[in-house]
Amino acid sequence: MRFSKAVVKYRVPVLVVTLLLMVPSVLGMAATRINYDMLDYLPEDMETVIGQNALLEEFHKGAFSFLILEDMPAKDVSALKGTIEKIDHVETVLWFDSLMDISVPVELLPDKLYDVFNAGDATMMAVFFDTSTSSDLTMDAIREIRAAAGEQCFVSGMSALVTDLKDLCEREEPVYVGIAVALACGAMLLLLDSWLAPFVFLASIGMMILMNLGTNYFMGEISYITKALSAVLQLAVTMDYSIFLWNSYNEQRERHEDHRDAMAAAIDATLASVTGSSVTTIAGFIALCFMTFTMGRDLGIVMAKGVLLGVIGCVTVLPSLILVFDKPMQKTRHRSLIPNMRGFAAGVVKIFPVFLVALVLIVPPALYGYHQTNSEVYYDMGQCLPEDMAYVAANKKLSEDFGVASTHMLLVDSNLSSQDVRAMIQEMEAVDGVQYVLGLEAVAGARVPVEFLPENVTSKLDSGKWELLLVNSQYKVASEEVNQQVDRLHAVLKRYDPDGMLIGEAPCMKDMIETTGRDFQVVNTVSIIAIFLIIALVEKSFTLPFILIAVIEAAIFINLGLPHYLGQSLPFIAPICISTIQLGATVDYAILMTTRYKTERISGKDKRESVQRALAASIPSIIVSGMGLFAATFGVAVYSDIDIISSMCLLMARGAVISMMAVIFMLPALLLLCDRLICATTTSMKNAKNYAMSKQEVFVK
Repeated sequence: MRFSKAVVKYRVPVLVVTLLLMVPSVLGMAATRINYDMLDYLPEDMETVIGQNALLEEFHKGAFSFLILEDMPAKDVSALKGTIEKIDHVETVLWFDSLMDISVPVELLPDKLYDVFNAGDATMMAVFFDTSTSSDLTMDAIREIRAAAGEQCFVSGMSALVTDLKDLCEREEPVYVGIAVALACGAMLLLLDSWLAPFVFLASIGMMILMNLGTNYFMGEISYITKALSAVLQLAVTMDYSIFLWNSYNEQRERHEDHRDAMAAAIDATLASVTGSSVTTIAGFIALCFMTFTMGRDLGIVMAKGVLLGVIGCVTVLPSLILVFDKPMQKTRHRSLIPNMRGFAAGVVKIFPVFLVALVLIVPPALYGYHQTNSEVYYDMGQCLPEDMAYVAANKKLSEDFGVASTHMLLVDSNLSSQDVRAMIQEMEAVDGVQYVLGLEAVAGARVPVEFLPENVTSKLDSGKWELLLVNSQYKVASEEVNQQVDRLHAVLKRYDPDGMLIGEAPCMKDMIETTGRDFQVVNTVSIIAIFLIIALVEKSFTLPFILIAVIEAAIFINLGLPHYLGQSLPFIAPICISTIQLGATVDYAILMTTRYKTERISGKDKRESVQRALAASIPSIIVSGMGLFAATFGVAVYSDIDIISSMCLLMARGAVISMMAVIFMLPALLLLCDRLICATTTSMKNAKNYAMSKQEVFVK
């Protein structure tokens, strides 16, 4: 009570300090770097990551792109190559004139060298940068290359992808927040009992969102997915806490003459309920930190921090705002649009066996669809972008004109003999889908020793420690075919050079597929165990955690099973994150109803009346909470052109509605079915058990 009285007493200083904190929060948000490269989150000890670092250290080559030029004379291409080489952070540009003067007749070029760089009216350059794939400097260089080359130039590669992705995100993100705020506000205006309350809630939540985004500065950088989703998720998840406080405050006003005393009592009541509610949500987000693919940790930390700040804001900033605006807020109160739910609850309880049968019938196909959806996810981040993006057009052109869908790189020991390297290249070019392998041996030709090549040629592909070779493949990144190809190439490489490394986008993607496959199981297990233990401690029951988690898990199976039946493919990160987020964010609905059921049961009411009263009392809060989460995410899902953002928001919106329906219809049925078992295994319900026995209630089958 001391804390709540202090908040009420110092409400104006609380608001002043919070407003002052907005300045460093905005500065911190602006200074936080955003990472658009998913491959950056692979574990550091993977060979592909070690190889990428070696490429940067030994060759000063980090990012890599292909440039496709159409209908351009060779002399103009050579001149453009010279211009590109002068762009900051372009380390090497490889075209056939890098290896042989363009005045040399085509007939005298080494076998396949000309065909590597030319196809019909199109020609291709390989560009290496001295900065990493997602570096801001690399993205600036990509933009300069596009500006220098004009419309005849197509730039492919991961750096082009992250450049386009960054530009698209920066255009869309302000709109995301605007849509989420507008729709969440609309939902609250319809479902709450005050016209002004939603705006006060949004002001309080908005300040906590800014504080969360500002404190991300201390993390160094965050992923673009975290940045895009964190504000929307924090708004949706922490909106409940504001509603709890508002409802509690209005109840307390009827018991206290002074509205400040009412607020102090409301803060006390809200702090107890919100703390318990937020712990399960935070646990769900913290579970993401157990991913070895560290983007999960990135999202988990930011969202757990956001929920914690949301709780703090709910019991400090929001009470202060409500007290300051108390008079207009009370004057603008109106009757809630949600009707009395007693009749509805009675109807649900009356036909509860129907919902048990429905649950039994729905779960098997939902579970099957859930497992199929997890196996049908895609990993190629290029699929997240709209078809009209420059990167997508460049990849299509590269594949159509040159038959190249992905490029791998080999780092082999410089001391490996030319004879062995040629034998290795020959074996690799026999692997299905390999277009060619380009290295110094290909440049020199079979009859010319590599040692006879000039230093300005050899230095581009040999660092003295490693020789660099390029492998162009017909197979798309993250496809089953390219993964099998990578395995075969890796086996050939290790026979000739046990320390050699196969790197590039496709090998990294293969590692990511294997890593995230394990992560999905780990995160699911950790989140379920953590939330199970929290519910067991809060409810002091062994049985209730099983029932509550079963209801929400069934909702998750339905939500993630639908994409399989609808023929939709999800980005790989979506099922991992959504299963945890939906569990953590919506299990509160089940806890709310169960807590009320326990209270009614302990007070001496029979199981039917207890469940009916709990359902009637909980439905309004569940609807407001569920529709708030739906409203905050659905608009973003419809608007966004980035499939990974759109898919995750659609899953969250749909998951909120499905969880809401599962708790309203399925949970009461399970509570009625398992009442005797619940009473026997819940510490505080022993008296309820005895009461049930004395009444000789019949167990309803």
